[in-house]
Amino acid sequence: MIDVSSKPTILRWAKAQAVVAARPETIEKVSTGSVPKGNVLELARAAAILAAKRTSELIPLCHPIPLDQVSIEFETQADAIVILSAVKAVWKTGVEMEALVAVSTAALAIYDMLKPIDQALEVKSIKLLEKRGGKSDFADTFEKPLKAAVVVTSDGTYSGTRQDKSGKLIVEMLKPFPVETAFYEILPDEKEAIEKMLMRLCDEEQCDLIFTTGGTGLGPRDMTVEATQAVIKKPVPGIVETARNFGQDRNPYAMLSRGLAGLRGKTLIVNLPGSSNGVRESLQTLLPGLLHAFKMMAGGGHK
Repeated sequence: MIDVSSKPTILRWAKAQAVVAARPETIEKVSTGSVPKGNVLELARAAAILAAKRTSELIPLCHPIPLDQVSIEFETQADAIVILSAVKAVWKTGVEMEALVAVSTAALAIYDMLKPIDQALEVKSIKLLEKRGGKSDFADTFEKPLKAAVVVTSDGTYSGTRQDKSGKLIVEMLKPFPVETAFYEILPDEKEAIEKMLMRLCDEEQCDLIFTTGGTGLGPRDMTVEATQAVIKKPVPGIVETARNFGQDRNPYAMLSRGLAGLRGKTLIVNLPGSSNGVRESLQTLLPGLLHAFKMMAGGGHK
């Protein structure tokens, strides 16, 4: 199985459909409950629900998923039974296979119950109708790329005694999104220097988005948070709360980050940890949803 440990846990759902063709007289018996083997649709519904919950045991590379809902509906037509499934889970990976396994199993259960009375039975189709919950569902588009800046705060990196990894990682992780990194700055851990840089990037350069990395911990030279606090005018605490919560599930030290996020004018500033792992985990959960802030600031709401 692929590694999904870096994916955020969010609501995911899928709908699937299968069609079983049968003779009209067979459909009539199903509708009137006169099939010798019993209630066809109720047994098929139970089989579908059981199968959906055991998808990972049937499909080798599927992850076990704690399902929150499996619903099965039937539509009887003149010469067919249409099976519809809807599956929901708050999890790291999609539930389309669970939805497909549900309708597939229901179709086979129907076939098994009707085959003694109808030799013309046929499973006509099995298909996914819809799925939601992946990152692409939350990706916003913009007329032109957002203008971003990356600010690395580290005495060692500034003096040349250590190489920057975190700042460069931010630049790389922004590339798949509608964001253009226009500035990449390295500063010492000096509150005044960081303040001045943030204000210049906000007020003069008119950046849309600024990511800082470093200076968010408890060290005597960790001053990025204090500098950011002095610059922002409107805090957005949910951003760093989300990043810390995601990180805490993976590293117990995430709780020691003091990072802030907030607005100065139309610029969104986000403090990220100094470690490359902390940066990676933070951006994995923040993007692309973070970019919706700019739609909101433009009056676009939550569409």
